[in-house]
Amino acid sequence: MTVQEFVNQKAKQLSFYLKSFWQGEMPFKELELFFWDTLEEWGQIAHSLTQPYTQKERVFWHVLHQVQFWTEDTIKGDQVLVDELKTCVLFLDGNGHCPFDCVGIRP
Repeated sequence: MTVQEFVNQKAKQLSFYLKSFWQGEMPFKELELFFWDTLEEWGQIAHSLTQPYTQKERVFWHVLHQVQFWTEDTIKGDQVLVDELKTCVLFLDGNGHCPFDCVGIRP
């Protein structure tokens, strides 16, 4: 699997998990487990440090980091953060513009 294939697959899943969490259909614990599973799977992807990022990959890693960094209450209740993440999710879904202030990096 290439980096781009990995990001495309995991971006769809991350979007699904976040939207389900915000709608009260998924517990936060599942979102946390997704984070750790994604990192474990990333460890199996062959990539080089010189390989360029796509905009989608930068947004993907940014959102994944935010999910791990903030608490459940913040991800659900901080309207500024929620709005930022929703903008990112729209982009990851292919329905929005790239948020240029999201500069996630690979772990």
